[in-house]
Amino acid sequence: MSSQLTVTDDLIESTTPVMQPPHNRAQGRRERRTTLLVTGGLILVTLAMVFPLIWTFMSATKPLIDAFASPPKVFYTPTIDAFRSLWLETDFFRFVMNSVVVGAISVVVTLLIGAPAAYALSRFGGVTSAVILAVALLFRAIPGFAIMLPFYDLITRFGLYDTRIGLSIAFIALDMPFTIWLLRNFFAAIPNELDEAAMIDGCTRWGAFRRIIMPVMGPGLVTASILTFLGAFQSYMLPAVLTDVDAQTAPVFLAAQVGQSLPQLQQAAAGIVLLTVPIVFVALVAQRYLVAGLTNGSVKG
Repeated sequence: MSSQLTVTDDLIESTTPVMQPPHNRAQGRRERRTTLLVTGGLILVTLAMVFPLIWTFMSATKPLIDAFASPPKVFYTPTIDAFRSLWLETDFFRFVMNSVVVGAISVVVTLLIGAPAAYALSRFGGVTSAVILAVALLFRAIPGFAIMLPFYDLITRFGLYDTRIGLSIAFIALDMPFTIWLLRNFFAAIPNELDEAAMIDGCTRWGAFRRIIMPVMGPGLVTASILTFLGAFQSYMLPAVLTDVDAQTAPVFLAAQVGQSLPQLQQAAAGIVLLTVPIVFVALVAQRYLVAGLTNGSVKG
């Protein structure tokens, strides 16, 4: 009988709701309100950031008579006339290829020079290393417009004005300090014991760097490559100063279209869409590497 009473009491206790203290309920309500406010704020910020892209896409896919109508037309029949005229009536493809080639050259040369330099700075510390890093950081912090005239003068003197090589050299010089800083943190996060073990097994310092250290630098190299390429691909100021016709890049061409006739303005909208979609795709695909790279690169330094 007593056992049955015990079981019954246990069932009653398990089914009876536990009353929370008033301060716990108030804290829970505050947390829910805070969560709702933060979520709502993030949604508004996201909409504010995405809205210009949506508007540009709509302007590029509307018929010309509707693209700049006042008041704006939200409902329309999509068309690709702006994209067709952009490719057939302008040299947009050549400008895009200029941007791609210059970005690729900048990435390759920057990594070939910056990776060994960053490795050396991470393994051989001291006053010299600190001074070099400080100078690199100082140079990277200089506003871009402050070095436009020196770049222009040097590129012109060497006969490289309006060439892909001249523009690539300028981007390499501009991006090198950032690449060295970024990769140096990655190398500093790799234990020195790997180098020492490789050299004990017969590798030289260069062999240890090439065979042992570089294979584990995947996230760092991917991060540096993507950031360097996007910086060169999207840049406007340097190409606007150092190019004219032959080496002109896509951002300079699109900026020139703004303020012209309505067909050219719609072509600019189509060009912006064509340049933005691949960049967004690359960012989504490489998001894991970018996050891992930037996080690992900030561990030490």
